[in-house]
Amino acid sequence: MYHFFVAEENIDKDAHKVFIEGGDYNHIRNVLRMHPGEEISVGTGLSDDEYRCEIEGYEDGRVICKLMFIKKADVESPVKIILFQGLPKADKMELIIQKCVELGVSEIVPVSCKRCIVKLDDKKAANKIARWQQIAEAAAKQSKRAIIPKVADVMDMKNAIRYAEEMDIKMIPYELAEGTKETKAIFTELKKLTETGNTKGPVPRVAVFIGPEGGFEEEEVKQATETGILPISLGNRILRTETAGMVVLSWINYCLEVEG
Repeated sequence: MYHFFVAEENIDKDAHKVFIEGGDYNHIRNVLRMHPGEEISVGTGLSDDEYRCEIEGYEDGRVICKLMFIKKADVESPVKIILFQGLPKADKMELIIQKCVELGVSEIVPVSCKRCIVKLDDKKAANKIARWQQIAEAAAKQSKRAIIPKVADVMDMKNAIRYAEEMDIKMIPYELAEGTKETKAIFTELKKLTETGNTKGPVPRVAVFIGPEGGFEEEEVKQATETGILPISLGNRILRTETAGMVVLSWINYCLEVEG
């Protein structure tokens, strides 16, 4: 079943109607060639409410849908994961955003680190973020996410560390980190937080820091660990920047959604 996002004002619960406009109108009518009677799911991208709809027809540049019922999507992670991603070269950020949205990330913060080759001025950064946000939305549709993860403005390492201060668990993969025992303990603590509810907000918030090509400089890791960001090991091999975040998110998913 295809999944789409609409603005809240396009959902009329009293009239049992949902209206889909813009690019999705063209996609539904002219690309997917969907007909009246076919079912789709709709979300606002802001909550876990899923609106199950039936297409009624096309009118004035919008898809007219009948709202059949509303249910909780039950697809979101029990924790809010914020990925602090060091700016990579070329179009790697697009791949990172796409796959991490599929894996359940809640927010992606591009970070300008000392070893970043890519440097963005304000105009370039704004254009990039707009593009990255489109990729996040497309990935959220494809993976039937209830929310559209936000791509934040680019931050330097100092501001990224400050932004993560109030999060419940903060981790930074580092090749000189202690072994798997210490890393497993961090994920065990994360699971306990979801069970006890002893968190700083409605749900646990997890910060994951990933360096660019070449990794973080030692001074950046020192700054991070001094504020309570915990170094973790990703195993015996050195992973690419576009791989590391996916590995951590996969571990979180296994820890919280698969392992009994």
